[in-house]
Amino acid sequence: MLPVAPPGGASTYTSVIPLPTRASVPPNDHVLLALPPTAASASVLRSLRSDGVSVSPVNDGIAVLDAIRSRDPALLVLDVELPGPDQAAVLAAVQSEAPNVSVIAVTPRERRAGLLGQLRGDRDDYLLRPFAVDELAARIRLRLRFGAAVENTVLRQGELVVDTELGEVTVDGQPVSLSPTEFSLLMALLAAPGQVVRPDRLGRDVWSEPASANLVQVYISYLRRKIGPERIRTVRGEGYVLEA
Repeated sequence: MLPVAPPGGASTYTSVIPLPTRASVPPNDHVLLALPPTAASASVLRSLRSDGVSVSPVNDGIAVLDAIRSRDPALLVLDVELPGPDQAAVLAAVQSEAPNVSVIAVTPRERRAGLLGQLRGDRDDYLLRPFAVDELAARIRLRLRFGAAVENTVLRQGELVVDTELGEVTVDGQPVSLSPTEFSLLMALLAAPGQVVRPDRLGRDVWSEPASANLVQVYISYLRRKIGPERIRTVRGEGYVLEA
């Protein structure tokens, strides 16, 4: 598992979004994954494809523009330090040529301030590097499900609130301290609110590799103690449901 590194600093377009329930990602949504060819990128690609998301990897800025024109994606994940042309220019070109394409920009902390001015608050998002594989995958799934209305820096499920920018969790207005694994597990459940999530999927999303059902169950019990046992329901023989 890659460690969660909660980003610092609040976004200028933070909002609190109630998470509606929808069963699946629409089949015609395509994701363009413009990340360097690393193990983390490959893990995100596998995770999305195993969930039935249509996704294409590209490895340089020129390929990004070509793929935007030919594939008409719903979402672009763009590393601002991808090889090729200046990615600020690539981002501007994408926004100009394909204004309906949402963007999740991946950036090192030192480039965050300059990036914020390029992002459209109603459509775009960003994630600081290093990031947890499951967090990026969860943000992609959320934006595909709920479209441009999702500004997923702050997520709410009932009285459970998660600030993904700061890595902070509150329950009934009270702060809750989670370990990196517990936070990743909560993010994986938040990606499918009200839906049954199988232990094998949680194992893949949280640990980025197969994990035993017993290990998942242990961490579910840890998480229940901190956010309230009634918020995670067990569906015998199927998995777990995050409830309001």
